Amino acid sequence: MCRTGTWENVVTIPREGKLGDFTTSQTFLAEIGKLPGVNNVSAMGHNLTGHWSGTYGVKWPGRDPEDKTEFENLACDYGLIETLGMKLKEGRAYSRDFGTDSAAIVFNEAAISYMGMKNPIGKTITLWGETRTIIGVVENFHYESLHKPVSPVFFNLSPGNCAQLFVRVEAGKEKAVVDKISQLYANFNPGFAFDYNFLDERFKSLYIAEQRVSVLSRYFAGLAILISCLGLFGLAAYTAQSRQKEISIRKVIGATVQNIVVLLSADFLKLIIIAVLIAFPLSWWAANQWLAAFAYRTNIGYGIFAIAFISILLITFATIGLQSVKAALNNPVDNLKNE
Repeated sequence: MCRTGTWENVVTIPREGKLGDFTTSQTFLAEIGKLPGVNNVSAMGHNLTGHWSGTYGVKWPGRDPEDKTEFENLACDYGLIETLGMKLKEGRAYSRDFGTDSAAIVFNEAAISYMGMKNPIGKTITLWGETRTIIGVVENFHYESLHKPVSPVFFNLSPGNCAQLFVRVEAGKEKAVVDKISQLYANFNPGFAFDYNFLDERFKSLYIAEQRVSVLSRYFAGLAILISCLGLFGLAAYTAQSRQKEISIRKVIGATVQNIVVLLSADFLKLIIIAVLIAFPLSWWAANQWLAAFAYRTNIGYGIFAIAFISILLITFATIGLQSVKAALNNPVDNLKNE
């Protein structure tokens, strides 16, 4: 997945009620940051799961006046990049150690590439008519599903416009920390229910349709295998019964059990090869049609079809093997006497 940062163990809390007051929310975040098991805290005006706020207000030297590319605006507080575990490609993140960061800006790689900049750190652009200095470039990350390509993004230091609070928690301490935050929340924002989400779960919600298809596919695949095995078992039993005389004669003239099993299995192998020649190209085409809907996707290699073919052979021979061996072990004298 083309996404940097670790969304796991990040709790998001909306600013509402008394937390809508900037000073109160900052005090609340500071208190959360003191809790055991909390690694980082910050805030942002975006929940990182979908398009929220875009702008055409980014201008740079050489920009086409007719260009209408939208840049995603991520209003953020200090420490957001660290809290989300994002990786800096160049430069640095916003820091309270620099008093000039209110006039700075941080872009993602896609934005820098789109603007055609080389060595961007220290260069200036114009945002909504104000000059901003580029201080950092973050590696590309997804805030939308993989159906869409990574778009140009900038981080804008604007703590007062951050509607979401972010808390990074140590792995394994999620429940204890959330319980403590809930207690703090009740003190800071009485009368409001503590509504929170884990960022990775929210991101996974972008793929609900794919998850449903995956579950249904597994069930239908299992059902198809079961029905196929029942059909093969019945066909193998019928074949062994109908060729009973031939099998007996072959055994009388010296055929071994192994020879008989191979004889009965050969016909099924031909059917398998015909089925594979029909099914595999159709499967490859259907899978590629589905993958084409994603901006970032894997390629279907030959290996997966080789594994599928071997699995089909194993399931087939396991299904028909019992009937083949049983037919091969029957006493030919008894069979010929019945005939």
